[in-house]
Amino acid sequence: MATLSYGLITSLDGYVADANGRFDWGIPSDEQHEFVNQQESLIDTFLYGRRLYEIMVFWETHRPDPGVEEDYAEIWRARNKMVVSSTLDAVTTDRTSLIRSMDVTALQTLKRESSGTLSIGGPTFAANAIRAGLVDEFQFYVCPLVVGGGLRALPEGAALDLELVENRRFDNGVVFSRYRPR
Repeated sequence: MATLSYGLITSLDGYVADANGRFDWGIPSDEQHEFVNQQESLIDTFLYGRRLYEIMVFWETHRPDPGVEEDYAEIWRARNKMVVSSTLDAVTTDRTSLIRSMDVTALQTLKRESSGTLSIGGPTFAANAIRAGLVDEFQFYVCPLVVGGGLRALPEGAALDLELVENRRFDNGVVFSRYRPR
């Protein structure tokens, strides 16, 4: 059975994007990006909703200078990706499949029939998996700022009892915390 991981960059008050939809405040430092690369290299398959997929497509063709961004682009391109969308006509990236819908039962089946680590991305897409208790690991990169509103990292009404299993502070003040349900 696969492990389902939910990871994201968030503000201190729990938002992945501010009220204007901006998330550039979460751009990682090189030190943090190197750590992110290590974490992402452990993932076998990325599960995305349409909006996050449309943001991540950037890494398919982006050819940065050598360094942490180049390393990330190579990691991302080498991974399988599943995009769940009823509105996309097609996907434009390699190693990517388009699925029209994925309810909790379908996600349970995917976890049971897969091995390794599945990463579910995007708070809107991940909300049902979080509420259903299907997420095995939460990874938060908490930025030292308060944005006051926007797109929440966790769904309204989610009640989680989590155990901290790893914690790290980066040079830019971001704190990484990994949690598992108790």
